[in-house]
Amino acid sequence: MDLSKATILITGGNSGIGRGLAKALSARGAEIIITGRNPISLAETLMENPAMTGYQLDVSVPDDVRRFVAMLVERHPSLNALINNAGMMATEKVLDPSYDPELAERMAATNLVAPIRLTTALIPHFQLRDEAAFIMVSSALGFVPRGDAPTYSATKAALHSWTIGLRHQLKSTNISVIEIVPPLVATNFSPGQAENPRAMPLDAFVSEAVELLCADETPLEVLVKRVVPQRNAERSGSFDEIFGMINPT
Repeated sequence: MDLSKATILITGGNSGIGRGLAKALSARGAEIIITGRNPISLAETLMENPAMTGYQLDVSVPDDVRRFVAMLVERHPSLNALINNAGMMATEKVLDPSYDPELAERMAATNLVAPIRLTTALIPHFQLRDEAAFIMVSSALGFVPRGDAPTYSATKAALHSWTIGLRHQLKSTNISVIEIVPPLVATNFSPGQAENPRAMPLDAFVSEAVELLCADETPLEVLVKRVVPQRNAERSGSFDEIFGMINPT
């Protein structure tokens, strides 16, 4: 599918990786629609990128998503691609007496249930297009987790698994199912992440990822070179070594 000619919805397109993908794909000619939970950063993004359209949306609120999808397909009938990028990450200390599992529930609602809800709501519309694509943004932590972010890592592992199942169920349709697996990227997604010297610069990640997305034959998994060792850790037998690097004692 030629994403440069697509109409693409990017959730969480008001910051970080989502914003980077939105700007890069827009520059290639795609029509970009973004959503964001934060109205201030959403407005700033739209002001800086007037070719984009944007809507405030909390993807974890079911009724809001249903209303949004109904409005979206009416206003943007050419929509034929979705990048499920919106997410949240928090560290957890399960031995802390004050630990509240509601935090885990919020992450699961945002990182896993919301993409499922939005994707399945758009399947009927996408089936009416000549070609369409669902693109899931998972994480390298879905393959080798951070010990202090167990729920976030688990939601990304689950999203990877769900993506495989979705691809299988849609294999006889006009809809492609693609997964982007980011490594640690220098954004403000979590405290200190932008300053982490081990993080891949955002511009470098976006450039490499978009080249793969827009290749003549888009891979089922978009893997920048830096993420490959973590993605394939189980297969290569290096899981324990990489886990130790991510989670030093």
